[in-house]
Amino acid sequence: YGFINTCLKSLVVEKYGEETWEKLRLQAGVQDSFLTFEVYKDEITMQLVDKACKILGVPADTVLREFGEYFFEFCKRSGYDHMLRTLGGNLYEFIENLDALHSYLSLSYQAKTEALLLFVFPQEMNAPSFRVEKNEDGSMHLHYYSDRRGLCHIVPGIIGAAALDFFNIEISMEIVNQTEEEERTGKKEHIVFLVTQNPVFSYKGRSEFSCSSQYLADSEKQIENQLSKEDLEKAKNAIQDRGSSVCPVKRSHWKTIRGIITLGKGKLLRGFDPVYPKSLWIDTKTFCNGLPFHMVFDKELRVKQAGVSIQKIVPGLQTTGICLDHYFSIVHPEVPFTISSIQKFINSQFVFQTRREMMPESWKQRPMLELRGQMIWMEPLQCMLYLCSPLLRTLHELEERQMHIADIAPHDVTRDLILLNQQRLAEMELSNQLERKKEELRILSKHLEEEKKKTEALLYAMLPQHVANQLKEGKRVEAGEFKECTILFSDVVTFTNICAQCEPIQIVLMLNSMYLRFDRLTTVHDVYKVETIGDAYMVVGGVPVPVPTHAERVANFALGMIIAAKGVENPVSGNPIQIRVGIHTGPVLAGVVGEKMPRYCLFGDTVNIASRMESHGVPSKIHLSSSAYQCLKYKNFEMAERGEIEVKGKGKMHTYFLIRNKTATENEIMGRP
Repeated sequence: YGFINTCLKSLVVEKYGEETWEKLRLQAGVQDSFLTFEVYKDEITMQLVDKACKILGVPADTVLREFGEYFFEFCKRSGYDHMLRTLGGNLYEFIENLDALHSYLSLSYQAKTEALLLFVFPQEMNAPSFRVEKNEDGSMHLHYYSDRRGLCHIVPGIIGAAALDFFNIEISMEIVNQTEEEERTGKKEHIVFLVTQNPVFSYKGRSEFSCSSQYLADSEKQIENQLSKEDLEKAKNAIQDRGSSVCPVKRSHWKTIRGIITLGKGKLLRGFDPVYPKSLWIDTKTFCNGLPFHMVFDKELRVKQAGVSIQKIVPGLQTTGICLDHYFSIVHPEVPFTISSIQKFINSQFVFQTRREMMPESWKQRPMLELRGQMIWMEPLQCMLYLCSPLLRTLHELEERQMHIADIAPHDVTRDLILLNQQRLAEMELSNQLERKKEELRILSKHLEEEKKKTEALLYAMLPQHVANQLKEGKRVEAGEFKECTILFSDVVTFTNICAQCEPIQIVLMLNSMYLRFDRLTTVHDVYKVETIGDAYMVVGGVPVPVPTHAERVANFALGMIIAAKGVENPVSGNPIQIRVGIHTGPVLAGVVGEKMPRYCLFGDTVNIASRMESHGVPSKIHLSSSAYQCLKYKNFEMAERGEIEVKGKGKMHTYFLIRNKTATENEIMGRP
């Protein structure tokens, strides 16, 4: 169930972080979240455990034990601690009633059972089973049966955490036997744990313990003064008469007295001894009507007695002496239908199912009836009493078997459970739908976030990020003045002739190949691409974010452009294309122009001069204005003087050529590793 995988995810995230969980789930090939009521394949859990061992570098038994401890705490945080605390007053009773809890959850939640303390798997998925035996030295043998191999190390983690939390005892559990189970039908792993326990006292607990011991000692003296010798003698005789057959152990003087006196507010220190009538004051007919679903059978499984309702459903039981296993099979626990097997698992709840071939014709088209109850061995009669009720979860199941509430005894809580569970299943279905919707919303939100990132990436490719954010917020973007920046223009030599001799698609492919290379270089050298018009490519350094190294960045970018252009083929000649590059440094005004398809544009004479440097440039050369030359003069660049040239609209200008970067390699210029 999703509850298990969610718990495992929570453990990894809480202890090792989100990154470890993401790495773990990717290697295991599983989704990020799990629905509580959804049934998932065992392989998912197994894969997660296996990958956790490899990633964390710890043995499987350590991971499983840690998971067991965390699983117990996870169940408590999920609101199940109250249910677990009521299972038993000590660890023995707690473990003894685990199978009963499994059965209840299976009945209550039907196919949507919440895993809780199903110790990793619910009943519908072949839940593990537990059987506990007390030893004379106070230790216990815990028998663990499961269809799933290799998960037994979870048990010490959960049982240990429960023992410490509920009963304030530390336990140690070691495997003393591990076999393939033969007593139960089907192939089941059978692990036997030796459980030893020691009390755990806090400092406060020790003080209370010593105080209570002193209190008892003082009380003994007071009681000795209050009770006459005659009363003490009568008490001793009464206790000895009652207890001699039950516990023939020599008792001290004061242990005998404690057996009949009351200390504190009326709390008896000795156990309760019931009183039985000399004869049973109930006739057979009343018994069979009052317990309509019960059966009595002997060692040979011959039926001696049956309740009236079970007789009505299985008429064959009206024949005294028929064999019970002819009409029923044992569904849980999975043991052979023999009296010895039943006695061995007598503390378990037994589920019987009617055999279809032995049912009346009217029943053969219906689902088979299941009975659930306890076995009681009656030693004087050498017979087994099966006190049971129909195993029905909903009104629908009741109707399928054409039964009625009236068929169940008024004192049987199954009546209330069916009605209560009907409402609970409706609530759980609603909860399940809400959980699914929540998961769908989470996935949609994740996809929306991914699409948002794509949209933002596209927007940021068109506009500077701070400008784009202002536009998204509906704000007006004011134009900004930049006192110094470096602008670059480039174009393809003989581009007009190439266009005249080629198909349009060839031109598009050539420009796309060239611009992809140039775009990558803008990222390498952190310059801003302003626009492309036809074969013209324009970038700027120091805008929209002012930086003192704007000229160096643009210069290195220009050197990279010359190298990159050699990798683009001229579709006419088949040779590498040639480009002209012009660079100028000066002030500009920058702002957003237009509302539809807004563009971040640069204005000022600096733009015009940079364009003139490109148009008056030389193929495969980088043409510099004097202001750009001054910015690069002492920056480890090799430059050559071109001299004075006539520039359209500007008159005579002294210009230069950029040759190379003296300190950077070609790989560094191109951003290669």
